[in-house]
Amino acid sequence: MKKLVLETERLILRTLPASYASKTLDFYESNKEFLEPYEPERQAYFYTRQHQKQMLKWDLEGLTSLSMVRFWIFKKTDPEKPIGTVALSNIIRGVFKSCFVGYKLDQKNTGNGYMTEALLKVIEYAFFVLKLHRIEANIMPRNLASLNLVTKLGFHKEGLAKKYLKICGTWEDHIHMVLLNEEI
Repeated sequence: MKKLVLETERLILRTLPASYASKTLDFYESNKEFLEPYEPERQAYFYTRQHQKQMLKWDLEGLTSLSMVRFWIFKKTDPEKPIGTVALSNIIRGVFKSCFVGYKLDQKNTGNGYMTEALLKVIEYAFFVLKLHRIEANIMPRNLASLNLVTKLGFHKEGLAKKYLKICGTWEDHIHMVLLNEEI
């Protein structure tokens, strides 16, 4: 099974096998209330080890088909407890060379620059390993922390997508933010 590992000064980012289902479940359970306002409605089965195991299998299938890659974030000081994820999804090749980026971080680890560090490394991977031209992030206008993060990383606003995604049971507008790889 294919496994990817990226490292930064303080973090290890890696794809995970299905055997990590209990650890990813712990991440989602401990951050349920924190993440809920920014995510789709989650049914009870989402918070089961079996469903987390299936999600990790789907992630690896996406990696195998080169349609997506989800890196789980670990601190080097605690390399077995995931503190977040960064995913490149809907990877499209050909003349488009594009993907979407999505990310989430454990509430107790916000404000330490971990997501900035992780995203910088994943952007480097997307642009220089996957050779993508465009990374797109769609962010709700009320999610100021996320908007500030991608703006700091060089993303620019391309527009507003009205009622773009159903988040926590409501169709939400999203600001369409884009980072271009000027080397391609």
